Amino acid sequence: MSTPERDIEAVLDESGPDYSGFTYETPGGGHQSDVYMVTMDHRGEEYEVVVKFKPAGNVPFDVEPKLHEYVANRTEVPVPRILVFKEDPGLDVPPYFVTERVHGRNLAEAFAGLSPEMRQRILRQAGAMLGDMHSEIGFEAFGRLDLHDGRLIVRDWMGSWRAYFEQLTRGHLDRLDATPFADVADRAENRIDPALDLVPEEGVPRLVHDDFRPANLLFDPDAEDPITAVLDWQDVLAALPEYNLAQTEFLFIDSSFRDPDIRERLRTAFHEGYRAGRPMDFDDGYAERRPLYQLSTLLWRMAGFEAAFADASGLAQARAEAQYRQQFERLLDAIPV
Repeated sequence: MSTPERDIEAVLDESGPDYSGFTYETPGGGHQSDVYMVTMDHRGEEYEVVVKFKPAGNVPFDVEPKLHEYVANRTEVPVPRILVFKEDPGLDVPPYFVTERVHGRNLAEAFAGLSPEMRQRILRQAGAMLGDMHSEIGFEAFGRLDLHDGRLIVRDWMGSWRAYFEQLTRGHLDRLDATPFADVADRAENRIDPALDLVPEEGVPRLVHDDFRPANLLFDPDAEDPITAVLDWQDVLAALPEYNLAQTEFLFIDSSFRDPDIRERLRTAFHEGYRAGRPMDFDDGYAERRPLYQLSTLLWRMAGFEAAFADASGLAQARAEAQYRQQFERLLDAIPV
């Protein structure tokens, strides 16, 4: 029977150095159960790596290790170095890759309790990293990234950003049926449909990490640049940069803080960081489109609610559901009519 210990041992036997023993743990902050932080005893010293197995289901797995290399070679964004990638392992384990272990705390577990100055430093760096990605990496169409003959391609591509964003958002709406939020789908659709005219059709598709949130960042408060790693490159799009910006503002700022002064300070730091890496006019209709992009992001979170909170207590689930509903009402009201 397959167990994490047995599978990790198989990986180390196939791809690792000689070792006399190992221990492992799963990361916090909402990571999948198929990711393990492994510490080996190697010639009297500890050697740390991260092992990620392909999850169940028909999901692309070879894109993520390719993107680690692709982003590292083209930007200054900190991504863990790929040590091994086995698409067809010789032993009886799922496909896997092994990365270096980048030290740092999970940002989701600490962000709300950080000092205002540290939060602003983090938002400024996050903005600079997105500006770096959006400046250096572009594509010919909108869609999800895939691999073909070892090359990154846009899968199910579309030439219109508006059409692709609508497809993306309707996919989130369709998944609400099996969640506690099935009752809000019609209201969301009725507000989104007329607002789609605000979304541009044209623009240069840029690399967008579609799960860029505190849970996927490591940070070191003592480092000059506190974000030490960006993780989980499995959900990546070719999309308009403004979608990524609005999404990040929601996941880091608007869903975490109610105080308008705190929000404004963090948003200012984020915009300053972004403009340091790439020109952006945040006054050119972006504020109108932001709540629409953010509502799409919230619908994505609602669609994954039960999986995200499967191990949480009933009280924690109830609090999260109430918070999501409050955010939904706020965003619905903020979309121009």
